[in-house]
Amino acid sequence: MGLVAEFDIYCDGLPLVGVARAVPEATILLQLQFNHGDRPLFITTVMGGSQTAVEEALTDAYDVTEWALIGTAGSTRRYQATPELSFADQLGDHIDDLAGLEALATVEAAIERIEVTADGWRQSGWFADRTAFTEFSSFWQQQCGFRLHRLTRDGAAESPGDGLSDRQREALRTAYEMGYFHIPRKTSLKAIAAELGISASSVSERLRRAQLQLIEETVATTWPPLPD
Repeated sequence: MGLVAEFDIYCDGLPLVGVARAVPEATILLQLQFNHGDRPLFITTVMGGSQTAVEEALTDAYDVTEWALIGTAGSTRRYQATPELSFADQLGDHIDDLAGLEALATVEAAIERIEVTADGWRQSGWFADRTAFTEFSSFWQQQCGFRLHRLTRDGAAESPGDGLSDRQREALRTAYEMGYFHIPRKTSLKAIAAELGISASSVSERLRRAQLQLIEETVATTWPPLPD
């Protein structure tokens, strides 16, 4: 039976980390389009943040040669970016074992989701067995940094429905009950933070991740939206 894992890889050299750092309020999801040899195209879905700021960050990114906006849906935008560097060149100053990096391509795994963060990538995916996961995680632990968030057996019981964490669900429920989603809005992030006993920035992040999760589980499966 396989494994399902969610984890962070801490590495400043990973593609588009500089873009995420320049626009921290945006959520950036990355897909690698492996049809360009050792330089797979970057297909990015960006939610939130200033469009101008995101596009300026893409223009300034050292690891992007050129980019194009290929679709929009409300505040969600999708870009195609051509990489400036091969993976080996991009990560050569950050990891010592380039042969080990190439070997990861043969690990029996399927990475389903990559979120670019200010200090690396948050990934989730499937691994054939414990050996495959250990090979993958050990490489990143030794070369950069690795933090495991979730590791479950394929087919193990999950919380029903939406995939939200308990903290995300609590933040959404509290925000809703206090009128944060009402029109006009009846409360603030600061007030919700006081109710939950955390910072306003933490509330903002939990709500953003919760909304992203709900979008991915519902409308994102038909992105861009079908015409009326």
